[in-house]
Amino acid sequence: MRIVCISDTHGLHDKMLRLPEGDVLVHAGDCTGSGSLPQLDDFTRWMGAQQYKDKVLIAGNHDHCFVRYPDWSREMCEKSGITYLQGEKATIGGLKFYGFPWQPVFRWMSFNAKEGERRERLKLVPEDIDVLVTHGPALGIFDWIPDIGEHVGCYPLAKKIEELPQLKAHICGHIHESYGFAIRESDGVKFANASTCDAGYRPVNPPIIIDL
Repeated sequence: MRIVCISDTHGLHDKMLRLPEGDVLVHAGDCTGSGSLPQLDDFTRWMGAQQYKDKVLIAGNHDHCFVRYPDWSREMCEKSGITYLQGEKATIGGLKFYGFPWQPVFRWMSFNAKEGERRERLKLVPEDIDVLVTHGPALGIFDWIPDIGEHVGCYPLAKKIEELPQLKAHICGHIHESYGFAIRESDGVKFANASTCDAGYRPVNPPIIIDL
């Protein structure tokens, strides 16, 4: 399976680089800029029109519509053939995907959660997950912000990743400055921060390809 990973398009999806061929298109959150329903409608129509057999979307801290209008937002995804995952599992092409939008508190935006809440929510992630899609990164993995000189990822998420015996890939975004891809030598798990926009909110980072 070839997974094409993008994230943090912030309403600029029509200005990003051309998407490569693949089987599944995954967007790891912040598909909108303001979180309005019209922005989500525009995005879901665009994503639904992309030539992939399957499409997976989770929400990010800017995607307020999924909090304010959850039913309408989910319906928009379904109409465009998009699998929206919010603390849910879906089997696609024989692989089990799980979507986790919650991330550490920042200006109290959507899906912000304190550490205790994140830890409790992560307990619900099944052990048989193959592909974990989160909006924010795990602590120490593509979570570095040079301007403040800090790792800002989620510690409970990092611990949970270590507890998933058949995890093959972790896809995230959120921290634009830490876009990148790596394969962990110890177990072959593939990590991607697929933030499409850079720190200046320019959609210049190419999609990341993960082959499983």
